[in-house]
Amino acid sequence: MPIPADHPAIPARKVGVLLVNLGTPDASDVASVRRYLAEFLSDPRVVEIPRLIWQPILRGFVLTTRPKKSAHAYQQVWTEDGSPLAAITRAQAAALEGAFGPGVLVDYAMRYGRPAIADRFQAMKDAGCERILIAPLYPQYCAATTATANDKAFAHLATMRWQPAVRTLPPYYDDPTYIDALRESIEAAVAALDFEPEALVASFHGMPQRTLMLGDPYHCHCQKTARLLSEAMGRDLIVSFQSRFGPAKWLGPATDEVLVELATKGTRRVAIFAPGFSADCLETLEELAIRGRESFEEAGGTHFAYLPCLNASENGMRMLKSVIARELAGWVPGG
Repeated sequence: MPIPADHPAIPARKVGVLLVNLGTPDASDVASVRRYLAEFLSDPRVVEIPRLIWQPILRGFVLTTRPKKSAHAYQQVWTEDGSPLAAITRAQAAALEGAFGPGVLVDYAMRYGRPAIADRFQAMKDAGCERILIAPLYPQYCAATTATANDKAFAHLATMRWQPAVRTLPPYYDDPTYIDALRESIEAAVAALDFEPEALVASFHGMPQRTLMLGDPYHCHCQKTARLLSEAMGRDLIVSFQSRFGPAKWLGPATDEVLVELATKGTRRVAIFAPGFSADCLETLEELAIRGRESFEEAGGTHFAYLPCLNASENGMRMLKSVIARELAGWVPGG
């Protein structure tokens, strides 16, 4: 049957891959950071305190004090392309465009801030994507990262009359291609240093201890990543957790305390890296590379190096292409 002349245009069928990362403010000024933190810290997956209790604290105290401090931190790492996280995630999406065939669109979104997940998800559907892989770029699963990214995509899915078929990228904390990419990256970065580290610290983003007690697998995933990487490199790693927030007990040992303890006990040369981050961001470039260095050197350390994340590097993109291609099996030719 011929298509009526007044029928809306029908785009060719496509498959979509939507890379998702945490998010970033639109700018490094206090107002932009406050808007971002309001969205981020209002997510019940992130702060698991009853809303009636938490919102007065958030609005009356946190958002009146924290944005100025956070804005200063963002200003230390802001670039001409905006925040490092946004620029790198955009570069990762661009590097993967065309990697899975001509009928596969690759885009990116942020859980908090812009580009919003709902907007990019809808844009993919409007472009003809009848099958979409949501790919949260978190190697280790956590409800406060992976789950909330998926939640946001499915919340938009619930508003759609014509829904695409959807898959989600599983965590890849123990995937051999991920471990090998980390090994290659770290060994190359260490070889380029002008000193030999006495200790290598693997710093993962922290989570409240309560998440572990509630059954979140994040801590176990981090520990397995570190163990597999240590075995692959043939050397010991010190595992720590960063970015504590609030008075609750968090996963430990704390990265800042580990760095001070190493220096006070005589370790003078340290290299630190963040295997749980797919892209460098505020937590790596300001918290580790700047404040971590200051803490270590003030405690007596003499040589400190922050080793970059996989970012859009050749081996990092090879790894992402591998884990994503696996999840596209049956959706794309040869899959």
